[in-house]
Amino acid sequence: MKVCIYGAGAIGGYLGVEMARAGADVSLVARGAHLEAMRENGVKLLINGEERVAKVRASDNPAELGPQDYVFISLKAHSVPGVVERMRPLLGNDTSVVTAVNGVPYWYFYKHGGALEGRTLESVDPGGKQWDVLRPERAIGCIVYPATEVVEPGVIQHIYGDKFPLGEPSGETTDRITRLSELMTSAGLRAPIVNNIRDEMWLKLWGNLCFNPISALTNATLEVIAGDPDTRAVAKAMMLEAQTIATRLGVTFRVDVERRINGAGAVGAHKTSMLQDLERGRPMEIDPLVTVVQEMGRMVDVPTPTLDVVLALVRQRAATAGIGDHLTVPPLTAADLRAADLHAASGQVAARH
Repeated sequence: MKVCIYGAGAIGGYLGVEMARAGADVSLVARGAHLEAMRENGVKLLINGEERVAKVRASDNPAELGPQDYVFISLKAHSVPGVVERMRPLLGNDTSVVTAVNGVPYWYFYKHGGALEGRTLESVDPGGKQWDVLRPERAIGCIVYPATEVVEPGVIQHIYGDKFPLGEPSGETTDRITRLSELMTSAGLRAPIVNNIRDEMWLKLWGNLCFNPISALTNATLEVIAGDPDTRAVAKAMMLEAQTIATRLGVTFRVDVERRINGAGAVGAHKTSMLQDLERGRPMEIDPLVTVVQEMGRMVDVPTPTLDVVLALVRQRAATAGIGDHLTVPPLTAADLRAADLHAASGQVAARH
């Protein structure tokens, strides 16, 4: 089975090592010093007190690797549109594209049903390029729960977790997703097949859409955001707005908002990925985690007053840091603002309680 990891950083490298050790024909797409180290020494994974090394093909040129059975996209989500054309040589007639990215993927409304069937999302797929090149029928959803880190070029430290839920956009259990789940399971990963991957997607996004931008604005860790009454109230308001949107789209949440916030706080003094990116001068995943929720809210006529304010602030924070805000959705109109004012006046914005 030929598997290419496009974006073999912390998570991609972890996946690549484990699947290569399980017998898959793995290749990695990376760049810079990390790529050179992997070419010279293989990919090193530090996990459970041991060092695991996989000697696999690594390249910055996908054309050298040829068509694959599975292509894992494990880049930061905002980076994907810029490399879609480079992925073409990896795509054969039967290639599956596994979207192991944060936020909402390009294929979200494929096999979704209803009035929004087939719609693209400008905030994550500008111009529908991923939809056109990668194609939605290739897509398999993958939710990433583990935490890993590139501690030096070519060396990945596993911190915690091994769960990667998988799901077809249609909810079916197909031969291709079964084969993928079996491969990942044989590699020591938990890769359950779920019948509604969008529910799982929103459960993770639910926390990311608020904790990430709030942390970038305040420099606070998860335990501080969840423990402080004021920032907790802001997070809760954003989550309730998002829950209304997701519910209108047919999503079911298996936990309530208080439990989700408490779960984030229990992680402790953890810096979110957005805060880490800000500190390192790297672009933040604003559009895939926050803007997309605003865009979907507009699609289903749900005002997002709290999210709108936080989004405006974190965009400006990115701009003042010189790392851009990746604005792809038009700014709020006067009608949007009037709707937000009415929504707030109705008492639907969560206060501190």
